[in-house]
Amino acid sequence: MTGGDQPALRAVGLSKAFGAFRANDGVDLALAGGARHALIGPNGAGKTTFVNLLTGRLAPSSGDVFIGGERVTALPEHARVGRGMTRTFQINALFDGLSVFESLLLAVCQRRGQGARWWRRLSRLDAEQGDVWRLLEQLRLGADAAVLTRHLPYGKRRLLEIGLALATGPRILLLDEPASGIPAAESREMFEVIAALPRSVTLLFIEHDMGLVFRFAERISVLVAGRLLCEGTPDEIAKDGRVREVYLGGQAP
Repeated sequence: MTGGDQPALRAVGLSKAFGAFRANDGVDLALAGGARHALIGPNGAGKTTFVNLLTGRLAPSSGDVFIGGERVTALPEHARVGRGMTRTFQINALFDGLSVFESLLLAVCQRRGQGARWWRRLSRLDAEQGDVWRLLEQLRLGADAAVLTRHLPYGKRRLLEIGLALATGPRILLLDEPASGIPAAESREMFEVIAALPRSVTLLFIEHDMGLVFRFAERISVLVAGRLLCEGTPDEIAKDGRVREVYLGGQAP
């Protein structure tokens, strides 16, 4: 970023202590608008805690979070969603009794302030239906529109979860291990969908599959023991001996 650029998302000295244990310790991070940024690190490094601090799910012990130029440290999770930041989780929680189309329609109506009236006759929801069909096309789920969520294979459930997040109209999307538990071929397809999202959406994702990270991320931050070890391009991270030592097992990705 140049000096005049405003980061889409910024963490300044973000820390979280649970008693004597510091899960995050003074972490700084700045994401330019449209970034494709990965957060990696060994198990227990504090990655999910850090995302929970960014989203407001946890309150920091110290430090600040900014969306654009606005300090949002004291705002609750739902207020940050209203500011354009949303996230997915390692374990998804979907509407198993609704179809894929109905699930997305509910989310779109909620964004438009019609969550209590989403069950109105579909003929009155032309604009909302249009939004849903665009999401289905974007997610490559058009053929599954009428399928009940409970019958979706796990990879498509993860795609639907991303769709529900996108239905909120985010400017910043945080993905917590989106490929977790998904076969390799489906993981690549999912990340192709993620990579094709418009640059109006800034992405920060946690992922353990280094093949996916180095293929799709444009910048990578490495968290170790709650602290930021280093940050750089995939090529810079791949060549960093400290990263190979603590995370990649001494091997280049």
